[in-house]
Amino acid sequence: MAEAADFQGTSPSPARRWLRRTGAVLAGAPLLAGVLQLPTSSSSYAAEPSAAAEATGSRTVDVSLDSLSPSVPSDGDTLTVSGRIVNKGKQAVTAAHVGLRVGPTLNGRSAIDDAAKSNPYAGSEVGGKYVAEFERLAPGVPQTFSISVPVDKLDLGSDGVYQLGVTLTGRTTAAAYDQILGIERTFLPWQEDAADSKTRTTYLWPLISTSHMTAETGSNEQQTPVFADDDALAAELSPGGRLEQLLSLGKDLDITWVIDPDLLASVDAMTRSYRVQVNGSSQTTTAGTHQAVAKQWLSKLEKAVEGEEVVALPFADPDLASLAHHGTKVTGSLSHLKDATTAAAITVESVLHVTPSTEYAWPVSGAIDPSIVKVATSAGADTVLARSDSLQETGALPYTPSAARPIGGGTTAVVADARLSTAFQGDMTVAGNSTLAVQRFLAQSLMLNRQAPDKQRTAVVAPQRMPTASQAQTMAQALTALQGGNWSESAELAAATKAKPDAGATTRVPSASAYPRSLTKQELPEEAFARIEETQRKLNSFQVVLSDKSRVVTPFGRAMDRSMSTSWRGRADEAEAYREGVLNYLIGLTEGVGLIDKSEAKLSGRSATIPVTVQNNLVQGVDHLVLRLTSTQPSRLSIGDGAFQEQPVAVAGGHSQSVKFTTNAHANGRAGVIAQLYTEDGQAYGPAVAFDVKVTEITATVMLVIAGGVLLLVLAGFRMYTQRKREAARQAALEKDAVPTDDPAESPSATDAESTDAKNADTESADGTEGGHDRASTTGSSAPDPEHPSDPSPDTAPEITDPSGTGERVDR
Repeated sequence: MAEAADFQGTSPSPARRWLRRTGAVLAGAPLLAGVLQLPTSSSSYAAEPSAAAEATGSRTVDVSLDSLSPSVPSDGDTLTVSGRIVNKGKQAVTAAHVGLRVGPTLNGRSAIDDAAKSNPYAGSEVGGKYVAEFERLAPGVPQTFSISVPVDKLDLGSDGVYQLGVTLTGRTTAAAYDQILGIERTFLPWQEDAADSKTRTTYLWPLISTSHMTAETGSNEQQTPVFADDDALAAELSPGGRLEQLLSLGKDLDITWVIDPDLLASVDAMTRSYRVQVNGSSQTTTAGTHQAVAKQWLSKLEKAVEGEEVVALPFADPDLASLAHHGTKVTGSLSHLKDATTAAAITVESVLHVTPSTEYAWPVSGAIDPSIVKVATSAGADTVLARSDSLQETGALPYTPSAARPIGGGTTAVVADARLSTAFQGDMTVAGNSTLAVQRFLAQSLMLNRQAPDKQRTAVVAPQRMPTASQAQTMAQALTALQGGNWSESAELAAATKAKPDAGATTRVPSASAYPRSLTKQELPEEAFARIEETQRKLNSFQVVLSDKSRVVTPFGRAMDRSMSTSWRGRADEAEAYREGVLNYLIGLTEGVGLIDKSEAKLSGRSATIPVTVQNNLVQGVDHLVLRLTSTQPSRLSIGDGAFQEQPVAVAGGHSQSVKFTTNAHANGRAGVIAQLYTEDGQAYGPAVAFDVKVTEITATVMLVIAGGVLLLVLAGFRMYTQRKREAARQAALEKDAVPTDDPAESPSATDAESTDAKNADTESADGTEGGHDRASTTGSSAPDPEHPSDPSPDTAPEITDPSGTGERVDR
């Protein structure tokens, strides 16, 4: 395999140095004989029969290497090694000293791995004045040391990676002779001149955090965001915090920024007014107080990424492997990945004012299989960030190939180097761990270059997604040393992606069975995606009735993206609680629009109107709703012209509206009625409200009484009409008789008599007697006057126009 390949072009050491080192080895043979018998672990010590080993134990003195400077020495430098020693045995160690030992160069990348695991030791001590002496080491008492050695005293020959041992030599009561009682081993990269073809190294610098924002927003116009917590994100952004360290260190390095847009959205929201849940409850919130630290961090980041390469992951960094292995079983899950990819570019551009690349998909730990590749590229990404321990080489090449590999279907896999990418995992707060990690990283990088020094290749480093502050510091230390070395040069991820692939490199995506079980155990289950899809369905039904959909669609869309985040790995209970919180909050909003419960209604006639009230407790108006009232017994009670009737509904925010329906009764008794809201596309919205209508039909006797009363009113009206008509005719006749004649021969006495008769007639008429009969008796005339027709007096009182009294039924 490439890792086991020997160097090409390695020059032999000068004869003088070879003779000197050989002599030193021969002179130290008795000492080395005892060293080689020392076990490397407590388990091997238990099987070691050596009396000396039993007396001193394995690693009697613990040696830790806290610093090594410079990490990549050059000719003329002075190497300074500092650390700490602790006597772990029960006996005091006397006549002790710490010294440096330089072993031979290693011959491949696998040799570095073997040396780090089994700690094979060989080499001679530099000795002389370049040691740190200790007269006595009491058990359990730590001591520090520091040794400075000119590089030319180390007898470094040809370029390569050397083993460097820091040993504690001393005596004990059980073994009163010099022996190595403790040792720490590391690697020393040595490259005197610039390499003919430098490795083009791309280092991904991730800015990713866990999810902090909820789906909840305030009811004000600004939609004040609500955070699940306040101090956690603020701690990461504050000086010395994880994200602050990544930003402060990364801005001075040649790196490719890999950013989760959810982090940007959260910090951006934090720069303004925001609320924080109290004890995880959305019912009670308090004002957030970390605007200053958020503004400072975001402003610093905006300056750091200006003109730099920025890769935006899909919003909230969705777990691609979980989606591929479980989410695709739930219809609609892939649509969330597309939405998250679209939101990524918009978020980064609006917050950082740079145009990011969204063509990369980054599965967890770079582990891929065919389903992961298919899902990763379904949202528009055409490049998958894999890792070499997943897409492994088959041994066709004697060196580590370049990162880019065509894997079919127009998709490129950029394969990050596993050894370099995992170099800084573990507890880097321990100075010894950090120093060893830096030296091993540099050794692997130099060895990669020396596998084929005449062939320029690309290498990509994709570290853990969320490095701690100490891990970030160690990464920065190693990267600073690498960028100052003679065998590597910085390159952008886009350049590594476009680089010409090596013809013999592996391009076959591993099968699903090869996917690491340790990663499978942490994946989101199918139930998680089913819950997310349930939330999406409810959101779809809810948004169609809103006058301003964006107030709901955007925050809930991003919350569902967060529900699929890679950051939930290893936190199953917290992930489930977050998903449930999003769904329950949405259900609470949808219940803000609904029907008010209704009690039994009574119908005492053949027809009536029934009101049904729709209430809107949201801050925005709702429309595009239809209210349907349905009779379960249309033969007894019909709604409108049939079994049901529908009416459109629109209710302003914070208001309610009553909708009236016309009903017709056909028989006595109870009839069930169901009120249900629907969206315009026919989907039921909210729960139905059922109530009874009690119908009391009018009896025949009551109808006859009412009919008789109506008939009497009609007859009375007709009689009044005829009486008025006859009275009008009589008045017209009287007026005709009272007109004076034009003949002058008529005697005035006759005129007076007629006048007198007319007056008498009027008087008699007023008294209720016939005027003709009375006038004939008075004049003594033998022929009676013709009788004048007149209407009888009305037998009903005049029409009453005063208002009706209280409780009276008035027809109008």
